[in-house]
Amino acid sequence: MAETLSRSFISNFLGHAPDWYKKTIIGFLLINPLLLLVSPTLLGWCLIVEFIFTLAMALRCYPLQPGGLLAIEAIVLGLTDTAHVLEEIESTLDVILLLMFMVAGIYFMKNMLLFVFTKVLIKIRSKVMLSFLFSFLAAILSAFLDALTVTAVLIAVSVGFFSVYHKVASGKAFDSEHDHAEDTHIQAGNREELEQFRGFLRSLMMHGAVGTALGGVCTTVGEPQNILISTRTGWDFIEFFVQMAPVTMPVLVCGLLTCVMLERFKVFGSKFGYGAELPDNVRRILSDFEQNESAKRTQQENVALIVQAVVAVLLVIGLAMHWATPGIIGLMVIILCTAFNGVIEEHQLGKAFEEALPFTALLVVFFAIVAVIKDQGLFEPVIESVLAMDESIQPGIFFVANGLLSAISDNVFVATVYIDSVRAQFDAGAFDREHFNLLAVAINTGTNLPSVATPNGQAAFLFLLTSALAPLIRLSYGRMVIMALPYTIVLTIVGFLGVYFY
Repeated sequence: MAETLSRSFISNFLGHAPDWYKKTIIGFLLINPLLLLVSPTLLGWCLIVEFIFTLAMALRCYPLQPGGLLAIEAIVLGLTDTAHVLEEIESTLDVILLLMFMVAGIYFMKNMLLFVFTKVLIKIRSKVMLSFLFSFLAAILSAFLDALTVTAVLIAVSVGFFSVYHKVASGKAFDSEHDHAEDTHIQAGNREELEQFRGFLRSLMMHGAVGTALGGVCTTVGEPQNILISTRTGWDFIEFFVQMAPVTMPVLVCGLLTCVMLERFKVFGSKFGYGAELPDNVRRILSDFEQNESAKRTQQENVALIVQAVVAVLLVIGLAMHWATPGIIGLMVIILCTAFNGVIEEHQLGKAFEEALPFTALLVVFFAIVAVIKDQGLFEPVIESVLAMDESIQPGIFFVANGLLSAISDNVFVATVYIDSVRAQFDAGAFDREHFNLLAVAINTGTNLPSVATPNGQAAFLFLLTSALAPLIRLSYGRMVIMALPYTIVLTIVGFLGVYFY
């Protein structure tokens, strides 16, 4: 009887995840109390490693459940408390609202986005030019909007491309809930073509995702931590851009050149997962789809596209002019798109939130891990040791230290901790304003550039990894790390040299 109950428990625990994974998570939960007896600091670092493991296995099991269990255990063991978790949530409420409403708003603009990007994909046959365009536009948009919004747009477009091809290749409508992990409906002759198409979409998504980092580092609105840094330094939009430009502009150029090289020199690029071309048959399918849709599009559907286009323009203007926090502007997008396109039933609205809310919940769990890092002072020794060094080398060391910590935790948290510590030292008269500006530049670029190394370094990367698109194109944690590696090397080296010679 006990053996039967044990088997049933294992079967129910984390559902269809592999047994070895289930046992690993149970092992983490059992060993953590023992580690607490040794040292809370040791347990804190082990908890970070365990949480990163759940992120790495995102395609095996969504990280919310195992990561959530680890976060609950951390609170029970006293590594942090619910009040501190709430403080972390409140301090990043803008990001949560962004995920809840902006991503849902993009859902109601997907027909217009698919219409525009399908034409671009058909017209531009050069993979090098197409990749450059994705990266460049993502960078420009991220500089004036924000990286998460741009990533949501790229995901919506890629899911649209995949669903069109899947419907033709399998002879049935695409169901993201049931068809995301298997190719059972794809005819045998199309399997190789499907894998090539997946490789094509993976490379475009990674070029675009890195593009959001290239542009996001440049302005106050590009990344959440940029706003925090501009607040502590007193820089407005223009001054922030000017202060960062000696580092960010060379990085932007070198990042775009890296994009071109990875696609231009396919032997080199293929080692990191780049270089896949759009199969001719897939291009034909997308072209036929675009022609058929245009031919049968009704006047009412044309008006719907116009409404979505107008709302898209308002979205860009609203974010660029800072009418409100991005999440509130996203809510405006939802209201306008649905009101003027006749979407008025509750169940029609509910579908738009299915993509973002699981990730929003995961982000709240992540804030619990961040609260543990703060309460246990895991990063404080690093900060104190850097501030104790000679001023001439502090900016470069700050850049490196920020990059390493951001890659394993979260760049928003790292930037907040570092800029607050540096501001306190500056207010105490430890150094002058010029040196404070140098350290602020090093903190901003250090948290934004090397953090592309792992998905947990940037919210936009983590959002991509845990989105519905990732299993469709077989984009795992490990594959993202490998594909980001050449960018990580280039961005880190150029960024460090920019900070060093600033």
